[in-house]
Amino acid sequence: MSKIKIEYANRIKRLPAYIFAEIEQLKSEKKKEGVDLIPLGIGDPDIATPQLIIDEIINQLQIPENYNYPTSMGEQDFREGIQRWYKVRFNLDFDSESEITNLIGGKEGVANIARAFINPGDIVLCPNPGYPVYENGATKLCDGEPYLVPLLKENEFLPDFEQIESNILKKAKMMYLNYPNNPTGAIAPNKFLKEAIDYAEDYKFFIVYDNPYSEFTFEDYIAPTILQLNPYHIEINSASKIFCMTGFRCGWAVGNNEIISGIRKVKSQIDSGCPMFIQRAVIKGLNEYTSEKKPEIVDKNMKVYEKRRDILIKGLNEIGWKTEKPKATFYVWSKIPEGEKNSMEFVKKLINVGVILTPGIGFGQYGEGFVRFALTQPIEKIEEALERIDKVIN
Repeated sequence: MSKIKIEYANRIKRLPAYIFAEIEQLKSEKKKEGVDLIPLGIGDPDIATPQLIIDEIINQLQIPENYNYPTSMGEQDFREGIQRWYKVRFNLDFDSESEITNLIGGKEGVANIARAFINPGDIVLCPNPGYPVYENGATKLCDGEPYLVPLLKENEFLPDFEQIESNILKKAKMMYLNYPNNPTGAIAPNKFLKEAIDYAEDYKFFIVYDNPYSEFTFEDYIAPTILQLNPYHIEINSASKIFCMTGFRCGWAVGNNEIISGIRKVKSQIDSGCPMFIQRAVIKGLNEYTSEKKPEIVDKNMKVYEKRRDILIKGLNEIGWKTEKPKATFYVWSKIPEGEKNSMEFVKKLINVGVILTPGIGFGQYGEGFVRFALTQPIEKIEEALERIDKVIN
């Protein structure tokens, strides 16, 4: 029997090497050595899903109709629930029939928008450092051309549109924006969002506003949506971070009806939607909102993350690692200590003492020189991590 030739498609060959493979190997070795690992790398909430949502899932599982195929665009009551939430949370009115669709988590929506609109060679403006799906899982896997837009500390991790060549802007078809931002924790003032919209209108590209951290804000800061300034664009959000439901995979896209239609066309060909019992449990959570302010089931979790943030920032500064306090997300983005070679080598040093961070280079070339902490461990673990980090840098 002759051997079958197996060869990846060119779009797969364009994907970069998995930068975290070496880190995974080192983690595995340390586990075998019995090292107590403190994972502060992955943005996966360690706080339990609110009980009222779990109870609602149990209730919905008693209804046999909820075992059937859902619609890929989301059940009518789910879309109406999202419609209500946008009215209460952002004072925006959207048509549940044509301007809202369900997603199997936000990540799926980020990728499938590109499938619907990006042709080979189309330019997509991708923030860097940024969520790797923008550049890879979306743009490159659709044979598009990612143009990396630097997010620099001196510009408060906001894109500087004046630094993008006009010929690039003229060719751009779409731009990803994400505030509150992963990985930097930066926020976007309305003045910046208005500027982004003006550039999009002038150069005729649309904005995909990835907003999964809209509720992950501290003190009195309330995050906006770009749709409050112009509903022509599209927003993606999900229950993953809001309700600590990363594994349940339920999100939504809201905005321009033509963009929503494109997403629905893609999804109708490749998935059957998020389970109905999950959709209805998410609506149970969203219905807790009575204003733009976070309800108790969300606010109490954010107070936990806020306390962790404060302890981590205070501890880092006390051991001589100067780090600023973010206003949003459960991430802390910090420049590596002076004298360190690069983010990957520094992360390897920390793994040797059982502390796991994410190297900035994992979010793109402009992330080099930084690391990301995720506030997904209890306070006692964060304090232990600080002691171990102190031994490395001092």
